Amino acid sequence: MSEHPVDLSTRIIDTGVLEGPVNRMNEELSELADGVAIVESFSHSIAVDTGAGLVVFDASVVNKGRAVVEALRSWSTEPVDSLVYTHGHLDHVGGSGAFADDGERRGQSRPRVISHEALPPRFARYRDTSGYNRVINLRQFGGAATDMAKATERPFLPESVLDPDVTYDDQMTITVGDTDFELNHCLGETDDHTWTWVPDHKLITAGDQFIWMFPNFGNPQKVQRYPLEWAQSLRAMAAKDVELFVPSHGLAIAGHERITTCLITVAETLEKLVADVVDAMNSGAVLDDILHSVKVSDDKLGIPYLVPMYDEPEFVVRNIWRLYGGWWDGAPARLKPPADEAVGSEIVDLVGDIELVVARAQQRSSEGDHRLACHLIDMAIAAEPESRSAHEARIEIYTARRAVETSLMAKGIFKGAVSDSQAAISGELPDTKFVVNLD
Repeated sequence: MSEHPVDLSTRIIDTGVLEGPVNRMNEELSELADGVAIVESFSHSIAVDTGAGLVVFDASVVNKGRAVVEALRSWSTEPVDSLVYTHGHLDHVGGSGAFADDGERRGQSRPRVISHEALPPRFARYRDTSGYNRVINLRQFGGAATDMAKATERPFLPESVLDPDVTYDDQMTITVGDTDFELNHCLGETDDHTWTWVPDHKLITAGDQFIWMFPNFGNPQKVQRYPLEWAQSLRAMAAKDVELFVPSHGLAIAGHERITTCLITVAETLEKLVADVVDAMNSGAVLDDILHSVKVSDDKLGIPYLVPMYDEPEFVVRNIWRLYGGWWDGAPARLKPPADEAVGSEIVDLVGDIELVVARAQQRSSEGDHRLACHLIDMAIAAEPESRSAHEARIEIYTARRAVETSLMAKGIFKGAVSDSQAAISGELPDTKFVVNLD
């Protein structure tokens, strides 16, 4: 049995030493307080026993749903009265079908599913962009283009996922037995987020508004996210008389002072990052200037719950720019840029030989200038997509770059580049160009 999540979080926060993974994904159940339990999974599932049925927050990912339900049933066989989605990401709603199946097997009613009103439009968007979402998730975790056709064969949103039965707009209180649950909408990682205050237990379930890593605000492949509103939600949670704080990733935290310190620290970090970017924008700086000048201090990034392990500040800066400044980065040549193939061919023509470009890219990589090395090798491949030597160098260069990155997003995308070049060498890389015929 793993160490109790509250014991582990207390030691990490109090000492400032991150001892190991905090999102343990082991499908183990821990009782956090009398009548409150957590199943740690890809995304956690949190249950409150009201005496008149369970209220459960999140259902984990589709292939973990059954294991999560089995773990919960080792703790309580009471019917699941309500299943609350903290938001519509698949690692939070994917296992919901297992809750319906469990109720049916036990002769119990299917759980009432509750969400914010923006969640059903999210599901509709997932259905409309099913192939795209599968492709970007594959890329984010290092998959190759050769896998993309297979990845798009089945729907991104599993058919077993339960649609909400009840939605709300800003706030809603549900009562099960004698226990009140105050649902609060907030913007942040998504536009459909719900955090819940349970006064009887002095409990907050926070979804992904706190993830024990640097806030997931900058994901380079996902829709807009909202940093100041995110910070406001953390401050609203800190204003409660909270004694038990349970996010959907990472560890549960106990103790009012400990909880509020964590929440305010993350809020202040987001607020300062936004202020620094906006100040630079107000001075006339373009995105390139801001990316290389606005930083989060190392002392902040060393805090155990702000480590840039999944997302990272550089990506967040880009999303702040997008929120306040649109998609153009301020460089005139990139307002209507030429195709990468044209730029790559021009570079090769100027140098006179693609091998010289490849060699320079390798040199820059060996010197530690991975940004420039990756740019050069990608331009070489854009010019000559079938060059074996360019793809071999690209594998080396992106492997070296991946090794020094901290965020899973960067590591995954760079591994995807390696996988693509490996596939190109083997002759398995499909033609992914998309042409629109307007005739």
